[in-house]
Amino acid sequence: VQLQASGGGLVHAGGSLRLSCAASGRTSSSFALGWFRQAPGKEREFVAAISASGRTAYVTDALKDRFTISRDDAKNTVYLQMNSLKPEDTAVYTCAADLGTGGINWYDGEYDYWGQGTLVTVSS
Repeated sequence: VQLQASGGGLVHAGGSLRLSCAASGRTSSSFALGWFRQAPGKEREFVAAISASGRTAYVTDALKDRFTISRDDAKNTVYLQMNSLKPEDTAVYTCAADLGTGGINWYDGEYDYWGQGTLVTVSS
């Protein structure tokens, strides 16, 4: 499985971005996908995940009012819609595929494949 993340960039506080994670090598509907982020000098943290079926989606509590995860299996792509961005959202955002049960996983150690990351910078 290859994952290609895109959509990052520089945005002012309060703005929006939509990140995309395009999967290839295997039909995306066969695995769950998650988004993680890592800010400079900080540990990687879980952001959101969506099950293989797409019926279950979860965004970490601190971000659920502003971020939404979705998937379009016809395009083999998962999206992370980020609204009302804040400077503290600045990070490298990476998508990952979990080929296990198909359910949602918060733990990065359970993910099997990782994309290269896309940088999101939010200016104040």
